[in-house]
Amino acid sequence: MAGRYHKLFSAFLKWRYKNISNKTFTHILSVAVGFLAGLVSVTLKNTTYFIASILEKGILRSNGLYFILPILGLTLVYLYVKFVHKEKLRHAISAILFALSKKKAIIAPKQIYVQMIAAPLTVGFGGSVGLLGPAVAGGATLSSNLGRLFHINAKTRSLLIACASAGAIASIFQSPIAAIIFAVEVFSMDLTLLSVLPLLLASISGVLTSYFFLGNEVLFSFTISRAFEVKDTLFYIVLGVGTGFASIYFTKMYFGILRLFKPLKSPKYRLLVGGLAIGAMLYFIPPLYGEGFGFINKLLDGDHVAALGKTPFDAFIGNSWVVIALLTGITIFKAVAMTLTLAAGGAGGTFIPTMVMGSALGNVVAKIINNLGLGFAVSESNFTLIGMAGLIAGVLHAPLTAIFLIAEITGGYGLFVPLMITASISYLIMKNAMNHTIYTKELAESGALLTHNKDQSVLTLMQLDDVIEQNFKVVTPEMTLGEMLHQSVAKSARNIFPVVDEKEALVGIVLLDDIREFMFDTSLYRNTKVETFMHNAPEHIFYEKDDMKRVMHKFQSSGAWNLPVVKGGKYYGFVSKSKLLTAYRKELVSFTA
Repeated sequence: MAGRYHKLFSAFLKWRYKNISNKTFTHILSVAVGFLAGLVSVTLKNTTYFIASILEKGILRSNGLYFILPILGLTLVYLYVKFVHKEKLRHAISAILFALSKKKAIIAPKQIYVQMIAAPLTVGFGGSVGLLGPAVAGGATLSSNLGRLFHINAKTRSLLIACASAGAIASIFQSPIAAIIFAVEVFSMDLTLLSVLPLLLASISGVLTSYFFLGNEVLFSFTISRAFEVKDTLFYIVLGVGTGFASIYFTKMYFGILRLFKPLKSPKYRLLVGGLAIGAMLYFIPPLYGEGFGFINKLLDGDHVAALGKTPFDAFIGNSWVVIALLTGITIFKAVAMTLTLAAGGAGGTFIPTMVMGSALGNVVAKIINNLGLGFAVSESNFTLIGMAGLIAGVLHAPLTAIFLIAEITGGYGLFVPLMITASISYLIMKNAMNHTIYTKELAESGALLTHNKDQSVLTLMQLDDVIEQNFKVVTPEMTLGEMLHQSVAKSARNIFPVVDEKEALVGIVLLDDIREFMFDTSLYRNTKVETFMHNAPEHIFYEKDDMKRVMHKFQSSGAWNLPVVKGGKYYGFVSKSKLLTAYRKELVSFTA
């Protein structure tokens, strides 16, 4: 039976190659990918809300013991990872970016299962993370494997992964334009006529999937009640500055907490420490529980009492400055709760926690302005909404995504000017302080990050293994000149000879030019050894730590035409400048095609 299906599929592929162009087939696949990404998003959302609804009716929730639920969820995720997945969980978006740059857009199929199981358990039990990252990762996994199934090349697979991210975001937020821009800003896609149509088709497909399964249900019910006024410009500039510094805090807190957890090698200790810390925070700050969409909606409705929920400070909730202090606490501790959830072994994204933090900060700024007693009055709901844009622009380095996402959520462009003011200021402050985001910092440090810089991206896509040559005759320091000539020079087509010791460690090199004047002096054959002629290479390439950018720099600084490669402390081969430049030109043509 399997053989029959294989033959039918092979016949379909042959028919496709003859009758459907690659461009048309890519458009067809982009629609399919958008639908699949939308389906993943809807499934994640419904599964998570189903778990949450059961727990809402449970004994723990009714008795006010909800703060221990995230520990239970993290324990279930730990058991799943330990006994089923058996691999360390990686940040969803970072893993996709790594696959794009170093794995030719190939993502293991089992990644779809871990996202569909671990993320709902984490978020459904109250983990302070979001579902967007897992939704994008799930859609990306399906698109990568769909591309492999239909024998699509790596370049098109990368485009399909970007289409999956667009489909997921369009489905979750019902914002197709912001979804396309997210793919461009975060995945460093080139927005050309060839790429924009697949992204558009996937985005439309994703949002239609959401409409089909969820109807007209929206995440945020918001109507602009007060339009932008020029006199409020200064206040939006203040908000932009605030969200810019908050973005720096958010990112540094994320990496700082992860560093604190590094000494805890055992996942059990991470779970224990992280789980207890999250539980303690939720007891004092209940709105940190779960994704936080309910918190945002209540702030947008102007009901800060419902947004804050039951806290130990309920007796003072009538004081505006107490409310401001509590909302400031949410602004500060949302980043902590999110990172603790991830560090403790949970699965989830950072996009939605960023929105929660931004909404709280925007509301705080508006309340402070309104309660200073200076006669100023601004719209708290507008500032709540634009605060989200400021944090997205800063934390993700995605100002256009932030602007268009919030504009689409509001159903118009009435707040477009303040969105641009706040998002651009926040982005500029964050960009000047930190070159890389939560998604990209680790990848940039390891030389595995694609950017909009074509030269750097081509070097990132190149693989060192593809340019290493190993057809060199190895010699030892103790070899005589005669032995070298007969055993190596006479049998080699190369003019360079690596010299290794008994442990195969590279101790030097000998060039043909070094021995040319002595080659025909037979009196030197027996008494003169290779160590007489050998010298150090101008530079060494270290297989484990040198990326292609560093390799290219070593060629430029040394002026050499060949550099030896050392792997595991042993000689491994050579890289020639000619082969390196040929590979670079080939990759550049492929990248810009």
